[in-house]
Amino acid sequence: MAQKYFRNLPNFDYVNRVKGGDNISDYTEVKNLFKRGKLREDIFQNITYFTKYKVVGDERPDDVAYKIYGDENLDWIVMLSNNIMNLESEWPWSQESFDNYLLNKYGSYEKMYETRHYETNQIQDSDKRTIVERGLIVPSDWSITFYDIGLEQQITRASTYPVSNLEYETRIQDRKRNIFLLKDIYVSLAIDDMEEFMPYTPGSSQYVSDRLVRGENVRLYQ
Repeated sequence: MAQKYFRNLPNFDYVNRVKGGDNISDYTEVKNLFKRGKLREDIFQNITYFTKYKVVGDERPDDVAYKIYGDENLDWIVMLSNNIMNLESEWPWSQESFDNYLLNKYGSYEKMYETRHYETNQIQDSDKRTIVERGLIVPSDWSITFYDIGLEQQITRASTYPVSNLEYETRIQDRKRNIFLLKDIYVSLAIDDMEEFMPYTPGSSQYVSDRLVRGENVRLYQ
């Protein structure tokens, strides 16, 4: 994430096995990436604190942060608003990355357009009651038989459409584009919470200061 987020991360000392020994001088100080920031539960669970946003084109979290908050360094708020931990797998890819992925996975443009599966169209009875929802994955020869009360008879319907590999993969990327953003009026509250959450507190043998802990397994002290 952005520099401002990493500046807030506290540090930890771990035993440097490359140097050998367990002396204090053999500790190496690094950022504690295991101490991940988060939005308060009363904020994260309340939809009224957020607004919907659709990622456009090749926008990255810092692009969105600059557009919405006027500060690209607030990209971490964009990430935390959607509980995104892995940018590579959870954020929509650029068009170039998406094209490369498709070619690597399917081998050719022809295979991209091959049918992956079939899905149902919506099926209703004569009284406009829904019998089958649109979008259910079914076999290519699927059909359904039901009793139509209005017609007082059994009806058999078969209504499906093919979904290509390209359409399937594009849908996944489109879903990733629909995100939530913390409303601008609550950003300062999130920043204050982050500054309060990040420092360490006494109570463990690993504690050195509010900005530093020491140990071989920092996961035990977050």
